[in-house]
Amino acid sequence: MLSLIGPDLAAYVDAHTTAESPLFARLRAETQADLASPQMQVGHVEGALLRILVAVSRARNVLEIGTYSGYSGLAMASALPDDGKLVTCDIDPVATAVARRYFAESGHGHKIDLRLAPALDTIAELAAEGRRFDLVFIDADKHNYVNYWNAVLPLVPVGGLVVADNTLWSGKVVAPKEDSDRAIVAFNTHVAADPRVEHVLLSVRDGVMLARKLRD
Repeated sequence: MLSLIGPDLAAYVDAHTTAESPLFARLRAETQADLASPQMQVGHVEGALLRILVAVSRARNVLEIGTYSGYSGLAMASALPDDGKLVTCDIDPVATAVARRYFAESGHGHKIDLRLAPALDTIAELAAEGRRFDLVFIDADKHNYVNYWNAVLPLVPVGGLVVADNTLWSGKVVAPKEDSDRAIVAFNTHVAADPRVEHVLLSVRDGVMLARKLRD
């Protein structure tokens, strides 16, 4: 992903955000050194935003679509109460093996349920179980963003939050050319037209759509 701000300003933002713990720093470094597509990892600043959103919303149940190596999931789990739960979905056994190690080491692993299966299948299972989620974070395959939104919003109570990553897509939403560009544009348009939510599109990292459910 291209940076939406210059390196000097990005460094300033990073320096003025609560510092990540050594565990998170090691996870970030290992991801960048050893895994394919390390740009997919949620970084320090967005991780801090997610942690604060979980804390201020007093979420007890969180759903994450797209685990990768676990930075975002661990950031959110760290803000959950000790009996809180985070379900995180992915299909990559290599990246999630890294996530599992850091979850176990963190002391928050007992809050995290990692499900290795297509996310839409997992969401259907969760719906059948009657599960509800105070906050949902969407950060997986872009062509399914609208499908994920439609599947998860019924599981979110009024007042709950849905957060989606990469919603500025390196600025390509302004003049979309590729299928992935058009998928993000379609998602942003879909959210903007959904009367069930109020929303704001933030220029954090690669763009974050933050929506609050107003009605069923």
